[in-house]
Amino acid sequence: MDVAPYAVGCSLLVALLGAGLLHLVRHRSIATAVCVLALVPPAATIAGVVGVSGFMYTPELERTVLVCALVAVVTVPVAVLLGRSLARRSVWEREARARERVAEASRRDLVAWISHDLRTPLAGIRAMTEALADGVVSGSEDVRSYVHGIDREARRLSGMVEDLFELSRITAGALQLSLSAVALEDVVGEAMDAERAVAERKRVQLQARASGRPVVLGSDPELARLIRNLLSNAIRHTPSDGAVVVAFGAEGSEAWLRVEDGCGGIPEPELARVFDVAYRAGSARTPESTTGQPAGAGLGLAIARGLAEAHAGRIEARNHGPGCRFEVWLPLAAV
Repeated sequence: MDVAPYAVGCSLLVALLGAGLLHLVRHRSIATAVCVLALVPPAATIAGVVGVSGFMYTPELERTVLVCALVAVVTVPVAVLLGRSLARRSVWEREARARERVAEASRRDLVAWISHDLRTPLAGIRAMTEALADGVVSGSEDVRSYVHGIDREARRLSGMVEDLFELSRITAGALQLSLSAVALEDVVGEAMDAERAVAERKRVQLQARASGRPVVLGSDPELARLIRNLLSNAIRHTPSDGAVVVAFGAEGSEAWLRVEDGCGGIPEPELARVFDVAYRAGSARTPESTTGQPAGAGLGLAIARGLAEAHAGRIEARNHGPGCRFEVWLPLAAV
């Protein structure tokens, strides 16, 4: 008797049923699909032997079923482990691709923002230098005004380049901090002194409110930059004759720092994005035309978040009163 057609026919039937089952479980986990794949070969083998035996009990059938059962006992647990590993890898790869897409979109936005922001001061410098070179400006007061304008725009460019360098260090993980015990009151005072002239020009009051004298574990220059970025952002978006309040204290094992401005608030859907690179909030923020202050490059808050996280801290933004509150939590130093 030719047994090949019986073996092939029965095995093929089980294989087709397995393919149908795989189709049904295609939306389930990878581990489920791998288990089905592991069970189909021994089931198809048993079906082929049953077909060859004429659907009668034989010693060969008993041995085949026993062997296939042993194979299933070994392969199914391995298939489950393999399926879970593949599932984790698949999820990791999807998340990695999603992060890469977000990072690429952020890089494109950053390039677009910086290209736009760099053109403005460069155009001003070029126009003023051409006016000086062509002798269009003759009076000493006018010349002095143009020189001051060139210096102002050059400082603005320098600040942008410095921000880009700092952000590149943070995103590349190349920021090395020399941690020590730092009095938060001293760093806040230093940052407020540095920003006081800008606040006075805009007629914005700077107020400090201390609740104790917390000492944090941090790096003085980076902490000062973090606070200055928050202050600069708050001053920029607070209308004239408004106030920016800096408060700090300690709670449990952490110190807290709050910077409150009078920006008018940020729409709730946008609050989660204020620390993104090159992000600028919408119309709820005080616009550039009404403040006389140049809009930032969208890097200050991103750098502030990176510096806070580099100190094993965290930073949050929320609407509060007439504006926004930026709150930083930092670990206290062991004293």
